[in-house]
Amino acid sequence: MVLPFIHSVSSSVYLLFLISKKFFSSLRCETMIDGIEVHDVLKMERIGAHSHIRGLGLSPNLEPSRVADGMVGQMKARKAAGLIVKMIQEGKIAGRAILIAGAPGTGKTAIANAISRALGEDTPFVSITASEIFSVDMSKTEALMQSFRKAIGVRIKEETEVLEGEVVCLEIDRPATGGGTKVGRLTMKTTDMETVYDLGNKMIEECIKQKIASGDIVQIDKGSGITLSIF
Repeated sequence: MVLPFIHSVSSSVYLLFLISKKFFSSLRCETMIDGIEVHDVLKMERIGAHSHIRGLGLSPNLEPSRVADGMVGQMKARKAAGLIVKMIQEGKIAGRAILIAGAPGTGKTAIANAISRALGEDTPFVSITASEIFSVDMSKTEALMQSFRKAIGVRIKEETEVLEGEVVCLEIDRPATGGGTKVGRLTMKTTDMETVYDLGNKMIEECIKQKIASGDIVQIDKGSGITLSIF
């Protein structure tokens, strides 16, 4: 009784039902236990509506396939998007905006997601809705600025100086009263030399937290004072 009702409402929904029925039937596993046939249906996890999209589904000469890379239909739009991706990769266009117009549910967000996937994994993709812009908790400018920050994809590299070696001796002096500042000394041996370092209160707390003892191989970040026990 369900199938004629779905077919009368929308032929596209009926087609989607047939595709999903065929897809999940391929995921069904058949096993025999004591002569009894048992059917197991594998569970499929999705993290989003467009998480299955891997690209535009185009051939090297930008000819779209009917079903490829998670994209179905919209042949002309996918070919046009492929031309845009090719121009971006060749450096012919930059700093431009792409306007994709269409009725709701025609695949505008899917094509935008596919463009970002076709450009590579390093290309960020940020999807926003009107409810995020017109919010009572945040102004329109702040919401747009946050989206732009996410879409920029800036990578920040930092160089730090790290000391690595074997702990020969670790001495921590505590005041007899129990209060006050602790004083410590760390003797660390490397392949070149053996050096004694005076430890501050922060590094002493790190050593106690990591339970560092003689014979351990440690790394010490000179900038932040973070101590990491390797072995």
